[in-house]
Amino acid sequence: MSGTFRIELLSGVHQRAELASGSLVLDRYFQSQASQDMRRRIATCFVAVGNADSQIGGYYTLSATSVALDALALQVARKLPRYPVVPAALLGRLAVQRAHQGMGLGGALLADAIQRIARAEVGVFALIVDAKDEPAQRFYEHFGFSLLAGENRCLILPIDTALKKLASR
Repeated sequence: MSGTFRIELLSGVHQRAELASGSLVLDRYFQSQASQDMRRRIATCFVAVGNADSQIGGYYTLSATSVALDALALQVARKLPRYPVVPAALLGRLAVQRAHQGMGLGGALLADAIQRIARAEVGVFALIVDAKDEPAQRFYEHFGFSLLAGENRCLILPIDTALKKLASR
């Protein structure tokens, strides 16, 4: 899938109106809000663009967040400094065009997000996601995310764990 698409920063050249992921909320955000959030430095949006046709195959957003130390599993928290919160990145949204669903593009977008976070020159312990529904939760769990303590659909994946999983592929 990675040879079919390139992933780049959302810009004015991208045709956002064409995205149809099957989630009205994710599509509407991408079509009308993503560029505003970028201008306001609320979130950064990355798009998968077809190499052959420049069509958008999907997107994801990243922003800064933190997670309470006591929300982490004991075996994870034990290895961290005793700060009340630890830095994290939030994968706020991830959507794939219907025609490309089930072909690995969602996983490629997730891998790209993890690699970008790992390259960032700021401290980021983990990637956090709020899965919108049960299928989304299963998607993230498939890639190693686990539920935060006391949360319904909020999941976490330490960046070191994510990088090890990517390296073993």
